[in-house]
Amino acid sequence: MAATCRACQDPLVLTLDPEESGDEGQTVPDDLELPCGCHFHWQCLLDQSPEIALSLKCPSCGAFLPTNGAGASVTNPFRPAAEATPILTRYTNEGGVVDDLDIFPTLTEEAFLAAHPEARPARAMHTMAAEGDVAGIVELLMDVDSDGDVDATAAQLIRWTDPLNDGRSALHVALESNQEEVFWLLLWLGSAVHTSVFPLAAVQGAEQLGLSRGPVSRDEDVRFIQDEAGRSPAQMLSELGPPWSIYVESGLLN
Repeated sequence: MAATCRACQDPLVLTLDPEESGDEGQTVPDDLELPCGCHFHWQCLLDQSPEIALSLKCPSCGAFLPTNGAGASVTNPFRPAAEATPILTRYTNEGGVVDDLDIFPTLTEEAFLAAHPEARPARAMHTMAAEGDVAGIVELLMDVDSDGDVDATAAQLIRWTDPLNDGRSALHVALESNQEEVFWLLLWLGSAVHTSVFPLAAVQGAEQLGLSRGPVSRDEDVRFIQDEAGRSPAQMLSELGPPWSIYVESGLLN
């Protein structure tokens, strides 16, 4: 194992917080080995994500890192071209050794967020939508509306489409991940679906969280947002089959 990080020249370890580890000065491995053989701390490499995502080269030796020849997209430098661009690494940390860890998706995301920091809360919300974290989404939306430093409103986050995930909205993500509670939450906050249509449990849950509804125009309605392939949530719903098919038949998303 290499002794030091190529970026900061410090040993390839992390010092744990004594309050968490109970041991003053305890360290754990933090060694990310690139295909070229250069070693970095995980965070030291991520700090250079914008440059690596565009050049696809090691920031130390300049070696080309991907295992194939695909480059960045001409229209979107934070997306690979037609094919994936794996950068397979070996990462040693507290949990052990992970071989063939593809860090390209992480580099791409970090590069995108470095260029578009305003998208960070929206990306976080999409992660919560995929995980079914209703409470986390509500807390995030409330924080955004109360934080004057965030250049987005809760309504904008609900409608935001992710350029790193084929232009999907949070509603697309919730459907794709079979997260029914998040599905109803997003319709409650971002659609003109009549309140009488919502299941009693969804209404009671929204009321307990103090979530009121306001008027939503068709242009703002999350039901009609299309991803990059032109698919609306209704079209995605029709592809999922049971138990979602009941909502297709009822025309809920039309």
